[in-house]
Amino acid sequence: MAEEEDKKMIEIYVMGRRYKVPEGLTIMTALEYAGYKYVRSCGCRGGFCGACSTVFRKEGDYKLMMDLACQTAAEDGMFLVQLPFVPAVRAEFEIDELNIEENDNVMLEHYPEIARCVSCNTCTKSCPQDIKVMDYVQASLRGDIDRAAKLSFDCIQCGLCSIRCPADIKHYHLAQLARRIKGRYIDPKSSELEKMVQELKEGKYDEELEKLCDMSEEELKKVYDERKFQKEG
Repeated sequence: MAEEEDKKMIEIYVMGRRYKVPEGLTIMTALEYAGYKYVRSCGCRGGFCGACSTVFRKEGDYKLMMDLACQTAAEDGMFLVQLPFVPAVRAEFEIDELNIEENDNVMLEHYPEIARCVSCNTCTKSCPQDIKVMDYVQASLRGDIDRAAKLSFDCIQCGLCSIRCPADIKHYHLAQLARRIKGRYIDPKSSELEKMVQELKEGKYDEELEKLCDMSEEELKKVYDERKFQKEG
C-alpha cells in the first residue's frame, strides 16, 4: 500500500465513470487496474496484432483520437469508450479463379464502395501504423494492384480506418485482396517454393522443429541471433 501511495495517480474516464490509476500504464493495463476484465480485443497485449483498437478523447481537446490500447499510455483526463462491433463483410472470391488480365478492375468489382472515396484522408489519419491508407484505396480504384499491395503491406487489420470512413469502405479487406493477387499473379515465382513445400510434407524438418520447441527462451534468442542468412541470387 505504501508503495502504491508513492506512485503518481492520474484520472481516466471509462464509459463516463471516473477511475484513478497509476501513471505510466498503457490504456490496456489501466483498464485492468480499474477492474475491467478482457474477454475479447486483447490479442498479443504488447505487439501489433491489431485486436485492441481504441477510440478516446483528451480533456480540453475536441479531436477524436484512435490507437492501439496496448501501445498507448493512459493520460490524465483521458476519456475512453467501449467500441461496438463494427461489421466489415469481406468479399467472397476464389483466388485461383480471378482473371486479372481480362478484368478491367478486379478490385473495384469485389469492393465497389471504393468508388465512393472522397479523399478525405481520415483513414490514413486513423492508422496506428502510419500506413498511407487513402493512397492504396486510390491505387486500387485505378487498378494498380501492385502499388496497393506494397502500400498496405504493414496493415494489421485493426479496423480503425473503416470505423471512421464516411464511405463505409472496408480498407483492410481491400488491402488483403491486393496482397493476395500480387502474391498469386504478379510476383515472380520462387524456384525453391515447391521444393520447400514438398520437403515440409515429407517431414524433413520435423526433428529440427521439435528441438526448437524444447528450447528455453534464452536458447531460442541465441539461435535467432546466430542465424545465418541465405545469400540472394
